[in-house]
Amino acid sequence: MTLHTIWLVRHGESVGNQAATSAERAGLERIELDLRDADVPLSDVGVEQAEALGAWLTEHRTGIDVFFVSPYRRARQTLEIAAADLDAPARVDERLRDRELGVLDLLTWRGVQARYPEEAERRRRLGKYYHRPPGGESWADVQLRLRSFLHDALATPEGTAMVVAHDAVVMLVVAALLGMTEEELMPFAAEHTVLNASLTRVELTEEGWQLAVFSDVDHLQREGADVTVHPGSPDVDHA
Repeated sequence: MTLHTIWLVRHGESVGNQAATSAERAGLERIELDLRDADVPLSDVGVEQAEALGAWLTEHRTGIDVFFVSPYRRARQTLEIAAADLDAPARVDERLRDRELGVLDLLTWRGVQARYPEEAERRRRLGKYYHRPPGGESWADVQLRLRSFLHDALATPEGTAMVVAHDAVVMLVVAALLGMTEEELMPFAAEHTVLNASLTRVELTEEGWQLAVFSDVDHLQREGADVTVHPGSPDVDHA
């Protein structure tokens, strides 16, 4: 058996998501969060979302052969809650970590424009895919490490895998498997949001990898969990 189905899950809502959204709405330049990105935990809503994901996994307990998870706390916490009663192996992989923002970390889009106007202009010129903040990563950089991850993951003997990670990771794994170019990916990303604790499924067919489900949250609604719409990093999601 070879890997033929990949489920992609964004972590549940985090306290970082909440802080970033509050800062954006208040027109602040900086996100008030006294944690490094790797240590940001789930919010109370995120815990409920992870529990709702766990109810879905219980129904599909024989359908997931292996779990891969980002080393960041919010992703590991999502999987630990959701898969608490499952015995499938879970593999932490640092290549699934969130995109690193370098000097723009903890800044809102207003803050980027005010404190690093040259970076805001450089981003406008280069576009979302190739702009690399000083000390950080571009989407192309993240894509490169995800291609390395997929090379190893696709060689595993399991048939169905679940990846629990971050919005950019979900988007870029889909792009890599479907062979999207920058010109194809950017309009798709602009029109599609990876919701917290959502489910995306990509399947291998005779014609190659196909997107079967994207950012589905029916399991959250069925369990009465809040559906949260937190966009990604500000320099990615503002034109």
